[in-house]
Amino acid sequence: MENTYRILLAEDEPKLGQVIQEELNRQGYQTDVAFDGLIAEKMFNQHSYSLVLLDINLPYKNGMALCKEFREANKSVPIIMLTALGQIQDKVDAFKLGADDYIIKPFHFDELFARIKVFLKRSDYTEPVTTEKIVVADLEIDLDNKTVTRAGKNINLTAKEFALIVLLAKAGGKIISKHEILEKVWDLSFDTGTNTIEVYISFLRNKIDKPFETKLIHTKPGFGYFVKEIIAQ
Repeated sequence: MENTYRILLAEDEPKLGQVIQEELNRQGYQTDVAFDGLIAEKMFNQHSYSLVLLDINLPYKNGMALCKEFREANKSVPIIMLTALGQIQDKVDAFKLGADDYIIKPFHFDELFARIKVFLKRSDYTEPVTTEKIVVADLEIDLDNKTVTRAGKNINLTAKEFALIVLLAKAGGKIISKHEILEKVWDLSFDTGTNTIEVYISFLRNKIDKPFETKLIHTKPGFGYFVKEIIAQ
């Protein structure tokens, strides 16, 4: 099976890098492997990649620095972190720098391939033009221009944060489960066991709710999340 997708894999463990490369090649992807950060940086600047897999602990230039640099250079290329660092702060830092996903070693190849296919499919998809706007209280989401304002103040969101707030706001106050969020925002039909959704809800609350007295993003423990203006009695 041949396809036109080219993947950059930055992994400093030669044996693991070779195994991942062989599996990706078997799936039909063209895969370039960099064993340190400087080589990864050079390859990224020389070629056009469909997706990037980044380890964090790379020699000479670590994966976090590369993630920030790659995201600034290319707003749309999917970046997946592959790392043994499983602390919540590591995940938060990676997402803030522009990572799209975070997979903790050791991982199953089936899960890796599932996520790769999701991001490649999404990058191929062109969203239809629309002028629809979603309004919840003083929060306004412009689906055409991909902008969010609250009380007239612009709120800068990442693509993933925007997709999440759109899903919640479109529900009209209905509770959206974690399973539905995984399916519709991350295109995953299974729970990875990570707290990615909680991290992104926290991001949204800091940007959309924290500066304002009225909170719009709510949690119903055990059920999920919803966006609604709740008037105090």
